[in-house]
Amino acid sequence: MPHTIQISVRPLVEYVFRSGSITSGFRTATSLTEGTRAHQQVQRDYGENDQKEVQLEAEIPYEDLLFVVEGRCDGLIQEDERIMIDEIKSTSGDLGEITEHTYPVHWAQAKVYAYMYAKLHEIPTMAVRLTYFQVPSGERKQFVQEWSFAQLESFVLEVVAAYAPYANLLREHGERRDRSIRELKFPFPAYREGQRKLAGAVYKSIGEGRRLFAKAPTGIGKTISTLFPSVKAIGEGLLSRIFYLTAKTITRTTAEEAMARMERQGLCMHTVTLTAKDKICFSEAEGCSQMGCAFSEGYYDRINDAILDLLSNETLITRPVVEEYARKHTVCPFEFSLDAAYAADAVICDYNYVFDPRVSFKRMPEDVKKRSVLLIDEAHNLVDRARGMFSAELNKSAFLELQRAYKESNPGLYNTAKRVNNRFKVLRKVSEEEERIVGSQQPEMMVELLEDFSLQAEAELMTGKSGEEADALLECYFAVQGYLRISKLYDDRFVTYAEMSGSEVFLKLFCLDPSYLLQQAGKNYRSSVFFSATLMPLGYYRDMLGAEEEDYSLSIPSPFSSEQLDVRIMPLSTRFKDRERNSEAIVRMLSALVQEKPVNTLIFLPSYPYMQDIHEAFARMNPEARTLLQGHGMSEEEREAFLNAFQADAEDPLIGFAVMGGIFSEGIDLKGERLSSVVVIGVGLPQLSFENDIIKDYFDRTGKRGYDYAYVYPGMNKVLQAGGRLIRSEQDSGTLTLVDDRFLNRQYGMLLPEEWRHYRRI
Repeated sequence: MPHTIQISVRPLVEYVFRSGSITSGFRTATSLTEGTRAHQQVQRDYGENDQKEVQLEAEIPYEDLLFVVEGRCDGLIQEDERIMIDEIKSTSGDLGEITEHTYPVHWAQAKVYAYMYAKLHEIPTMAVRLTYFQVPSGERKQFVQEWSFAQLESFVLEVVAAYAPYANLLREHGERRDRSIRELKFPFPAYREGQRKLAGAVYKSIGEGRRLFAKAPTGIGKTISTLFPSVKAIGEGLLSRIFYLTAKTITRTTAEEAMARMERQGLCMHTVTLTAKDKICFSEAEGCSQMGCAFSEGYYDRINDAILDLLSNETLITRPVVEEYARKHTVCPFEFSLDAAYAADAVICDYNYVFDPRVSFKRMPEDVKKRSVLLIDEAHNLVDRARGMFSAELNKSAFLELQRAYKESNPGLYNTAKRVNNRFKVLRKVSEEEERIVGSQQPEMMVELLEDFSLQAEAELMTGKSGEEADALLECYFAVQGYLRISKLYDDRFVTYAEMSGSEVFLKLFCLDPSYLLQQAGKNYRSSVFFSATLMPLGYYRDMLGAEEEDYSLSIPSPFSSEQLDVRIMPLSTRFKDRERNSEAIVRMLSALVQEKPVNTLIFLPSYPYMQDIHEAFARMNPEARTLLQGHGMSEEEREAFLNAFQADAEDPLIGFAVMGGIFSEGIDLKGERLSSVVVIGVGLPQLSFENDIIKDYFDRTGKRGYDYAYVYPGMNKVLQAGGRLIRSEQDSGTLTLVDDRFLNRQYGMLLPEEWRHYRRI
């Protein structure tokens, strides 16, 4: 019995005709609306008997494979006795540069549709028309060719034959993968307390297609407890793909280690880790650009061989593996990793690849999403990250600079930039000398003006010119694209605000409540699992992450004994107005603590300046102490060096100072005597700010506790994360010192974990 391969027309032909794809030169209209409008404008001229958006499907046997190909052609035209497939492509480029043979991939796509229709209706000859529509002029350019059914069938069999090695590779791998999963055992001698409960809840949520919101304590092994049942679900046919989403590099490493551990137990899965473009780019020093880059130019001529080589020989496809094969085949490592991710069983990546409308997987078929699970690690981070993803901002000065730069060389771009700049002037005028204005609507006409600008900018960028002007145009173009995307999502969960400073105007579409958009972004996936040690209060996070009533919640108590943790509270104000007055008492307490317990210690403070002040005072009082200070904008190497300095067998203990909510307050794993004492100074509240006050006011208006939503809950989460660095295993023990009088208030005290409530005052 042949093995069935289900595939859509576009990915099939793009795999075979990659060198003719969009990336190699052709650009569709990038506005969210213009591409659709172009199709509609062409289809509006169809005759009474013509059809648009026609769904087609065909079965194509090849050797021991059966390809079930489906797709939807743009148009089906009837001209006298002739039936013609119409394939519409919109572009902002010069139609004069497009010839009949410029883009083989477009002919290929249309010919597959023609074959499917001809086979279904037993038609001996089919015509195919390519319609290129220039935006915004409305100019069209059309090419028509005609083929017999035999010619179309021969062509389609050639396409399928070219795709077959890749299909066979995936088929053979899938068989090995499923066998390995059936034999896979939990990769530890036994479950820790709470692990089995979490793993069972994850499997149940996947099985029922529900979302799960899980608060699971630090140290029980959340990563393996979510990945293992998800892998088993693939073996049971419930899933075809796992997306493990993280906010930080260090938690991606933990997921890689979990997959490697299961591989040592016999698992065979393709797992791809995605690394940010600016970190993995081989041409970083020169700035990433396809122009003149050996790894980008001709990328699609080499990528198929690179993918086949990679997937034939590797399973754990981490950053070093991607870089090795990218250099071997001379392909862009970032694009290479993305192409590999579309074929992988598991993808480890940042939140934005799923949730950010500007970055998310664009070519992921809906049927793949329906068979995928999202495992969202450290999910408490997603609230603020989502606000950023769903917000957009622009500056007036960018358009003024472009207006000046292109006045002589490109009148169309000059005029559109000038109109946007003038619209900013109107905003400044209506502000009536106010520094900021806030509204619940988008600025009138701004979207239309930006769409016009975008089309002119894209046409200019396609000329391939380089230099400072081109770089500034590209940066502004991307900002405009982001704004246009977010403008389509705008509703009563947003506000628009503008800030005036001299001649500058800053405009922002600010997402206050990302819950609905997160819900929509994840709704087409089979299941989503949001998990964190600090997903508390759980009701707040369910609300902010878009939970629905039928979604599951799970709260697992800490498996560690109270004897492992010595909790102390120093009820001293760390409010900004009291810091200078109380700093000496805090430093004396720290000095006494490190003398009483000469162990590796991490001290967390709410800001860099406060951290530096306390560190300097501590160093003066304890000149012999070995201290380490978190720096601004530390590189990965510097972060690694900071953590590696905490060694269990060091001759003298290390006293580290770090910022609460920063890179060292979560996701790090300093087990045993590498870290035996943690001090958290302050309750972590975000600074009073214009944006946070807008968030507070919004939730007050919606009947919720605005101050808690904007300040208390995000702040206390930083406290919980910092304190959670201490007890990482059954063998760990240590001292946790909390410094702030608010910890004794019920509003804050009720947010402390149960195991922290057995404290003593100092």
